[in-house]
Amino acid sequence: MTSILTSDFALPFHDPILVFLVLLSIVLLIPSLFKRINLPSIIGLIIAGILVGPHGFNILSDDAGMEMFSTIGLMYIMFAAGLELDFNEFVANQDKSLVFGFFTFTLPLLVGYPVCRYILGYDPMPAFLTASMFSTHTLVSYPIVSRMGVSKNQAIAITVGGTIFTDASVLIILAIIMSANEGALNGEFWAKLVVSLILFSIVVFFFIPKLAKWFFQKVEDDKYSHYIFVLFILFVCGFLAELGGLEPIIGAFAAGLALNRLIPSSSALMNRIDFFGNALFIPIFLISVGMIVDVKVILNGWKTLIVALTLTCVALIGKWLAAFFTQKVCNYSASQRGIIFGLSSSHAAATLAIILVGYQAGILDEYILNGTIILILITCIISSLVTQKAAKQLVMEEEEKGYFTPAALGSFAQEKILVPIANPDNIGYLVDLALLIKDPKSPNPISLLGVVPNNVEAEKNIIKFRQKLQESVKDASAAEMHVDIITTIDYNIPNGIVRTARETMADIVIMGWPGEKTGFIEKLLGDKVDATIRNLDKNLFICHLEKPLISNNRIVVISPPLAEREYGFSVWLQKMVKLAQELSIPIVHLGHPDTQKIIAEQKDLKNLFIFIPFTDWNNPMACTEYIKEGDLIVLVSARRGYISYVMALDHLPTRLEYTFLNYNRIVIYPQQHAPDVLLKTDHPIFSPFKIYKQKRS
Repeated sequence: MTSILTSDFALPFHDPILVFLVLLSIVLLIPSLFKRINLPSIIGLIIAGILVGPHGFNILSDDAGMEMFSTIGLMYIMFAAGLELDFNEFVANQDKSLVFGFFTFTLPLLVGYPVCRYILGYDPMPAFLTASMFSTHTLVSYPIVSRMGVSKNQAIAITVGGTIFTDASVLIILAIIMSANEGALNGEFWAKLVVSLILFSIVVFFFIPKLAKWFFQKVEDDKYSHYIFVLFILFVCGFLAELGGLEPIIGAFAAGLALNRLIPSSSALMNRIDFFGNALFIPIFLISVGMIVDVKVILNGWKTLIVALTLTCVALIGKWLAAFFTQKVCNYSASQRGIIFGLSSSHAAATLAIILVGYQAGILDEYILNGTIILILITCIISSLVTQKAAKQLVMEEEEKGYFTPAALGSFAQEKILVPIANPDNIGYLVDLALLIKDPKSPNPISLLGVVPNNVEAEKNIIKFRQKLQESVKDASAAEMHVDIITTIDYNIPNGIVRTARETMADIVIMGWPGEKTGFIEKLLGDKVDATIRNLDKNLFICHLEKPLISNNRIVVISPPLAEREYGFSVWLQKMVKLAQELSIPIVHLGHPDTQKIIAEQKDLKNLFIFIPFTDWNNPMACTEYIKEGDLIVLVSARRGYISYVMALDHLPTRLEYTFLNYNRIVIYPQQHAPDVLLKTDHPIFSPFKIYKQKRS
């Protein structure tokens, strides 16, 4: 018995249960401890890795199991970076990504080569390979910006975009140097490299998005299969990258880009991806980074220490210069420069891979290897501290310059969304839309409303209604969104909707498109919906959503002249922007040039929009020539008597329905009047309208 216990607790641990227990203990305790002393948890996890690793107390060994977790964690970080990238921002600023990629690749290389060649005294090939290591960076501190909610900032988008450029370039350089060292740098090598890159790009960016869209639509109800499918795509892309002679992290990032448009950031699937990554895979990767650090190499002599400090200083200076020149060229703020430097200054996986390969091939010596290990530790710590500080500044800046604020009812209230459900069996994608456009800062739940006729079956119908909507509540809970169910009894359903919207002080009401039992006059401009439109002065979204919103490629917004003069203008515009960002698709705006001018003046919004002037309201169907297959059609209408009302709006929804029968469509009736409680305040909701009036005057 004693011998069994001794073998079980012999260091390092080899029992899988004990190893996993140690890892979970670190992940559980270290972040809480470092949060108390106001330091990034990333630093704590790396330091913990040093202590429990083979160069510390030798509690855990750097074996195949840890290598697997480390690889998964790094690929997960790169995948999450590609997935959370604001694709509209990235596409609109791809030139800036290339600018940053150029600076962060060339400047560290230009600074590093002379230092390695003439100060440290290495031959040209070792000096060039070591200098190329300075150009790489690992997004170790990316979880910080993701957690703080600034991952869609333009500076972060170009930094992530630049990562793929630098790491791919450096890894290609590594392949070239290794082939040259082996004497195999010939035409066959170049042909294989080019062909593999082309085939990889075709498979990942053409076939995989089509496969994923088909899978999500066919296997719509099995939410667990969605997550397994995402992991499958992640590792398929990593394996394909390896087959092409690239690093798996390149494939992981490409997988994130390929699925970017299909996984909204507010969805339950994205929540599951973030949860497993931040709870398990990424922390264990950070622990594994610490396990490779051997602090004792500092004691191996002055040369090791000199090489380590020289490499670290050169690496940080090169990345700071890249961030500085990017800031100047792209006209960024100091905090954006800080976030670029913070994210790009950490060296880990790619750096270590290059140095290890060079060391094993006999190109680099042990001083470079040991110095690089110290470089990894120092740069990861500095990167975490700088990123956390800069991310906090970015959060404050974005809050201060926020132009379109959530609708509110006084300083004491925040956004409220009400979703009346006529038939719980036919709820469709109304709740999905509400989840995507909801302001994440509002603590108020999305309310699902059922109005039950006042008869002897009323109580029984209320129970049935609540039971049938529980699945929608579960889906929302998986996305960490709060949804509640409201049921009320009324002789008249429209009156019940109007009364509940007022009682709950809802800002937005999302309703389903009327059924096909009646003519359109009774469907949309008459009967129940017409009564709701007439009597409810709220931002009203009437939706025909027969397909998943992720199947849409663009949002086409059609607005009448003077739409910018309505009180609800800022609300529907904000919600379309939020929806476009969630789906990573552009907005095509068909409307008056004055409306487009107001939108274009907002620098943070204009990259989302494609403006097409449209003023021919004598022939409103002329707008249909700009609508393509896969578009989400959004018509901004107006109630009679509103300043933006034109007679053509009465018939346009009918004609759009018949012309685009199987398209997703939304008709928006903006709120006209501010609630009395707001008229006596200087609430931020008025800022867009006030700014507009000042510009007009």
